[in-house]
Amino acid sequence: MTSILQILLLILDIAQWIILAHIIMSWLINFQVLNLRQPLVAQIWDGLSRLLEPIYSRVRSVLPNLGGIDLAPLVVLLGVYAIRIVLINNAAAFY
Repeated sequence: MTSILQILLLILDIAQWIILAHIIMSWLINFQVLNLRQPLVAQIWDGLSRLLEPIYSRVRSVLPNLGGIDLAPLVVLLGVYAIRIVLINNAAAFY
């Protein structure tokens, strides 16, 4: 059962890094450090967006409209951290 806990924590770690990469990449694109006309950048951005957009859209439907500020990635990242904390605090159930 310990291996199940470790696999779940690994999945949450991977999700955390994917969300952070998407956030940083969006900043770099908005500040014109990265250009979407470059094929590699466009492919990575498209892949990350396709992976995360279904999750973000569900969170955006719950959040109020704040104009140009998108808090969906922050809420999802906080959710990943919260799930991680719950799993670690209940690790005794996996033994």
